[in-house]
Amino acid sequence: MDFETVEVTTDLLIVGGGMTAAGAAVESAYWAKKNGLKVVLVDKAAFDRSGAVAMGLSAINQYVNYGKGVNTIEDYVHYVRQDLMGICREDLVYNIARHVDSTVHLFEKWGLPIWTDEEGNYVNEGRWQIMINGESYKVIVAEAAKNAMAEAGGEIYERVFIAHPLMSADGSRIAGAVGFSTRENKFYIFKAKAVICAMGGAVHVFKPRSTGEGLGRSWYAPFNSGSSTYFTVQAGAEMTCQEVRFIPIRFKDAYGPVGAWFLLFKSKAISAGGGDYMVNRRDDLADWEPYASTKPLPANLRNHAGLLDVNDGLGPLYMETHEAIANLAEEYKDDKKAFKKKMKELDSEAWEDFLDMTISQAILWAAQNISPDVEHSEIMACEPYFIGSHSGASGAWVSGPPDLKGKGEIPDEWFWEDVGNMTTVTGLFAAGDASGASSHKFSSGSNSEGRYAGKQAVKWIMANNSLPEVNQADVDAATEKVLKPLKVFEEHCGLTTDPDINPNYIKPQQFMFRLQKIMDEYAGGVSSAFKTSKDLLERGLELMVFLHEDSKKLGANSLYELERCWENMHRMWQAEAHLRTLLFREETRWPGYYFRTDMPKMDQENWLAFANCVYDPKNDSWEMKKVPVKQLID
Repeated sequence: MDFETVEVTTDLLIVGGGMTAAGAAVESAYWAKKNGLKVVLVDKAAFDRSGAVAMGLSAINQYVNYGKGVNTIEDYVHYVRQDLMGICREDLVYNIARHVDSTVHLFEKWGLPIWTDEEGNYVNEGRWQIMINGESYKVIVAEAAKNAMAEAGGEIYERVFIAHPLMSADGSRIAGAVGFSTRENKFYIFKAKAVICAMGGAVHVFKPRSTGEGLGRSWYAPFNSGSSTYFTVQAGAEMTCQEVRFIPIRFKDAYGPVGAWFLLFKSKAISAGGGDYMVNRRDDLADWEPYASTKPLPANLRNHAGLLDVNDGLGPLYMETHEAIANLAEEYKDDKKAFKKKMKELDSEAWEDFLDMTISQAILWAAQNISPDVEHSEIMACEPYFIGSHSGASGAWVSGPPDLKGKGEIPDEWFWEDVGNMTTVTGLFAAGDASGASSHKFSSGSNSEGRYAGKQAVKWIMANNSLPEVNQADVDAATEKVLKPLKVFEEHCGLTTDPDINPNYIKPQQFMFRLQKIMDEYAGGVSSAFKTSKDLLERGLELMVFLHEDSKKLGANSLYELERCWENMHRMWQAEAHLRTLLFREETRWPGYYFRTDMPKMDQENWLAFANCVYDPKNDSWEMKKVPVKQLID
């Protein structure tokens, strides 16, 4: 294929199109207009329906509701610290929490329907969650971002896949990014003074529970392919918490959400043969004190309790939906008309929870003749995902908010360049799934962090207002590397009658299956009940060497397959960062997310620390290091 080269120069480049990127676009456009700067956003999909919230959402999971005698920002920091078993950047969590309420209010101003009670207050699903009618959640937020960008003279490029970072000639700072159109034969070179990375987390690094015709079914958005990790790792940024993957409990096979059932409907989960495992397994959590004695119990320990029942042959696990609905309608039982009305209302809310965000679950319920008010429904632990925004924490190590410098125990070296959310690579910012050690930001917090990063990036550009020099040789090398799978396929496709079977190349789906097999069997996937060990991890790293060799022979017969090739290349680097950090952290801190069978307990004395890593692209080497956890608040 012949490609047209398109070069775009801007002051600030935002790579990504989800909630984080939308927040970065809104805020950076405002400040860019004031300072005569240009902002460009590049998204591999259509911005309106891009990102993990693309399919809709039934609740906003971070709303602190501070200043009304309900919660404080400090309360939220305590919650996140507890849920991540002590491992979090409190300065980053605090910063997001103090901005998130204003972000939610903007969503409502832009047209997002938020549930309110008779007094006009938001309806809480749990302490930090509020209910929404969110089928068009992302569309509403994207519209605001597009309007802001248009008003500031910014540009949005859709259907352009960012494959690789572009570094300055001397390697001292980020200089932009390169990628290709997924619709036209165009290769894009974006040059910028600063870049915000917001390309989401990673799905399908591990073999999914859903196979065959259900291969694309997952809990987190299947098009999240580890691009944030790849981009920051390849730029040379320090990474953190790469061992922390998230394994949610969801309704089986269709991955329907359980949050509303636990928090709004007050449902409980049981195992078929063991009953209420959250009660019966309490004594089995003693090795993870002090975190096992607090409320709410960390998500991974809730998982662990259920998995213990499954491992003992007491499964499957069920959500007692019928019992929850009956309990909620109990107060109306003496009035048949009111009782019938309430049951209908609750049944409607139960179905709407899925129709807002996971329609496949409603379809599966209907296909299996399940009525949630009549019988329970099976739940399961999903395969692992990498997300810095939900209950995971993987991402880049970023600078703290400058105004928090000198507060609490936070060391001065966690602040640099007098801006927040910059990675250890000069000019490269990260937010949302791309920034680590600051989990539980969810959609609203990710948008807030994107807004913050957008403002900080403009501030940094104003103090460093020069376009870095780029070597044309580096651009040419990146172009050749990115387009190579097309060339490999074209040169060798005639050697076999079946284009999917060829000794000279490997297709992207076959490559993904190899990656998933390694991760599933050696890094604690579904087939091993999330268990791994030093020997298994070392063997997995041995096999990763062969996978890297395979990656040089990826073949693509179209732009679509070229995108799939690079998505799986990105997944491979997320996988390696995970393997190496799992091996480096010598304890089991998050049972329920993974279990080190050779080190089955938590080592609070030696490992209350961040496990960080840096990849050196020039020397093709990894450095692993521990960074002590420090508190901002008591």
